[in-house]
Amino acid sequence: MANQQNQQGSTSNRGFASMDEDKQREIASQGGKAAHEKGTAHEFSSEEAREAGRKGGQNSHGGNSGNNG
Repeated sequence: MANQQNQQGSTSNRGFASMDEDKQREIASQGGKAAHEKGTAHEFSSEEAREAGRKGGQNSHGGNSGNNG
């Protein structure tokens, strides 16, 4: 178990998560642009976006209204 703690501590200064925010954003943006150019990126229709927003609102606000009746 002590070995795991040492590994976690030694990796804290490496990788994507340790980069500054601007660098992360730049790399992520490149991936998104590549996906759109390749034609594999998903684009939400208005209906899909509406449904996703509705589900997100239910989850974040405890929208289990089925328990009321």
